[in-house]
Amino acid sequence: MFRKRRSFSLHANIYPIDYNTNKPEARGLARVATIVKQARKERPDLLLLDSGDTIQGTPLTFHHARINNKPADAMMTVMNALRYDAMAVGNHEYEFGLDVLNKARKEAQFPWLSANTYRKGTDQSYFRPFTIKEVSGVRIGIIGLTTTGMPSLENAELTYSKIDVRDPLSEAKKWTALLRNKERVDLVVIAMHMGLEADLRTGEMFPGQMPNENAALAIANQVPGVDVILMGHTHREVPSVYINGVLLVQADKWGRSIARADVYLEKKTASGRWRVVAKSGRTIPIDAQSQPDPEVLRIAEPYHRETQAWLDQVIGDSDVELKAGEERFRDTAILDLVQRVELEAGNADVSTAMSLNPNARIPKGPVTVRDIIGLYEYEAAPIVVEVTGKVLKEALEHSSRHFGAYTPNRRLLELIDERFPSYTYDVAEGITYDLDISKPVGQRIQNMRFRGQSVSATQRLRLATNTFRVNGGAGYTMFKDAPVITRSTKELRELIIDWVKRNGHITTTPTNNWHQLAPKSYGLRTTDY
Repeated sequence: MFRKRRSFSLHANIYPIDYNTNKPEARGLARVATIVKQARKERPDLLLLDSGDTIQGTPLTFHHARINNKPADAMMTVMNALRYDAMAVGNHEYEFGLDVLNKARKEAQFPWLSANTYRKGTDQSYFRPFTIKEVSGVRIGIIGLTTTGMPSLENAELTYSKIDVRDPLSEAKKWTALLRNKERVDLVVIAMHMGLEADLRTGEMFPGQMPNENAALAIANQVPGVDVILMGHTHREVPSVYINGVLLVQADKWGRSIARADVYLEKKTASGRWRVVAKSGRTIPIDAQSQPDPEVLRIAEPYHRETQAWLDQVIGDSDVELKAGEERFRDTAILDLVQRVELEAGNADVSTAMSLNPNARIPKGPVTVRDIIGLYEYEAAPIVVEVTGKVLKEALEHSSRHFGAYTPNRRLLELIDERFPSYTYDVAEGITYDLDISKPVGQRIQNMRFRGQSVSATQRLRLATNTFRVNGGAGYTMFKDAPVITRSTKELRELIIDWVKRNGHITTTPTNNWHQLAPKSYGLRTTDY
């Protein structure tokens, strides 16, 4: 018997803290490390793997990538100390570009795995496709897979020019067969930066996915020879599920839990080969009682200290407190600030911006870098494209899916379709329009006007948005043929920081350029979310 400990979608959470609020949190690799070290005392044959989205996701890694990339990557340094065996490559590894990615990869003392990532136009693997570990005489093949939705998520223009991310199902078949038939491994584990593509109860595909963005079910059902699949990417916790005899597990995001898979094997006396006799999986929660590991805190402390000093820099002040959380229900001053920056930086006619981190706030009085960095959890690369009025309306109709089928006498909050994450909801600025959610999707955006005139289907507008949207992320496929006018070399929050520094003072009120229509006859209450 041996065990695998598995951390999922850590998103560079090392310290047990929410940097945006500067408050302690039950998360992070420092707390995970305590559990890992105790488990190693009990089972020295433990394997420690990660499913990707590892070097991006907190202000610490933003500062390291954008401000001071000279030191070794903090996550790689900590993971080296914890003796990780391998990690799958996630889409957010590309967030800061290939130079930052490859620097971190060189600093790792364990392989980065992605069997379905190739150098552009060749059959040469960009990363190692697999690694083999021998544990107590058992040969274990570990394959890494990366979501094919990745080029539409981060640095798409760079990614498409350098790499191909191929169909994970066919690549899983290819490399599993090689491990079984040529390498003669006893066990095949797939560490994938993908998750379940459908609801296990209903069989319904999860909405908003790119083609093959998630493929855990397809691989479990169609790839002979796989024993365990360790999932990531979707941030959905799956303690354990068995599909076609394959064990699938996935922990929560940000180091809020760790997944454990136990595999029991026995040796056949005649052939001398090992066979699996039992498997089990579960997730172990990380809570306030999970003490941070002192070694990890010591290693990460210089990065943490430098990050905190950067976040605490005062860059301006605000007349009033601006709070996030209501962008889906009404026009807000805090999102209008974001869109004002987008419009000015891109010299655009219209902007669309996604909902903010719901806990974000800009305080009345001094404004710090921390306040701006906390607006979004992930990086967003601004881009300006030319769109028609038809395409712009399609995008806003697509966004309106967040509200399900209209039901009378319900609060707006109760009408939200929870299958759609808040970051996939967009609001437009630069035009005026009404949103009538009593209508079906496709008829909800009404009275769309630009500079007082109705927007025609063929009218051309300069739209400021982000590459995630333009490349089809969250199902925004209507932008696929939109001509690109300009791309920003900075991330959106960097542009906002620059704007606040330059202007010094935030004076903003909602433009109220869009409204939720709520006829009394519908019984829809917009003031009570």
